[in-house]
Amino acid sequence: MKTKNQSYYNEQNIKNTNKLREILKDFPDFALDFFTGIEGKTSSLTRLNYAYDLRTFFNWVINETNLFRGKEMIDLEVRDLEKLHTTHFERYMSYLSSYTKEDGEVMINGERGKARKIAAVRSFYKYFFRREMISVDVASKIEMPKLHEKPIIKLEDNEVYKYLSTVETGYGLSGHEKGFHKHTKTRDVAIMTLLLGTGLRVSECVGLNVSDVDFKNNAISITRKGGNQVILYFSDEVKVALFDWIEERGKNPQLIDEPALFISLQNKRISTRAVEKLVKKYAGIVTPLKHITPHKLRSTYGTRLYHATQDIYIVADVLGHKDVNTTKKHYAAISDNIRRQASTAVSLKQ
Repeated sequence: MKTKNQSYYNEQNIKNTNKLREILKDFPDFALDFFTGIEGKTSSLTRLNYAYDLRTFFNWVINETNLFRGKEMIDLEVRDLEKLHTTHFERYMSYLSSYTKEDGEVMINGERGKARKIAAVRSFYKYFFRREMISVDVASKIEMPKLHEKPIIKLEDNEVYKYLSTVETGYGLSGHEKGFHKHTKTRDVAIMTLLLGTGLRVSECVGLNVSDVDFKNNAISITRKGGNQVILYFSDEVKVALFDWIEERGKNPQLIDEPALFISLQNKRISTRAVEKLVKKYAGIVTPLKHITPHKLRSTYGTRLYHATQDIYIVADVLGHKDVNTTKKHYAAISDNIRRQASTAVSLKQ
């Protein structure tokens, strides 16, 4: 039962855990040991995604191979894992390109989708091999799909200005959308300014409570992935947007017992999906050829912060990256401007 002071992070953990328990009811008993074993090292969302991916694998093993015809998923035994060979996994990789789920939905996976699903199977095999419950780790021999570098999609400086202006004015919205914008403008400006001004993840943004905002120090308390609590600081531009929204929010008597900072028109905590739709709606007006998501707004902030500071460690810390190499990969790419400067930096005749 939800309590007033229950954090968004805990609410999500409970939802993910309940979903996981439902899925595991159809899993073989030995598979439950895997999820128990990784509980202390993974988030509830990671375990849930593992369950989705392993369910796809089990269904393929039973329905698409001749090894276990007539068996149900729940009847599989740990030693059955040894019956699969490298060629089976090659077929599974091909199967993942396009397959139909039990509910009729067609699933299509690119290289990253395949890599994630294969990684789940490899972790599964590795767990039981290390505990000597199987004699060979066949999955470790699977060649992972080659991942091609994706271009960093972000808003340019002039697009950031246009984007925030569009959120504030509603210019370019349809008549129907303008009807909603009249009621959500202040909230939307606060959300987009916060995302572009701090680089928050969308889950961290929607998880904020009013009590997490400290205007005296221009700071917010957020819960990172994994549950770590950190303090982030924001600029005066963000402060103004947040202050205006909280002031407007305080005039709604239906929100007295609602701790969430950002709320929907139904007076409930806004969802990540709703924020994703908002970002897409406004970005479609400003830059229709770019697929802008909340994560792309985060990339925009990370890139601008790196260009301003030239300190990759500051960027990694602010964005909450555990590995600075992740930050280097995404935000320290040499820009065209730097390349142009480099072309005249060295004189050959002096």
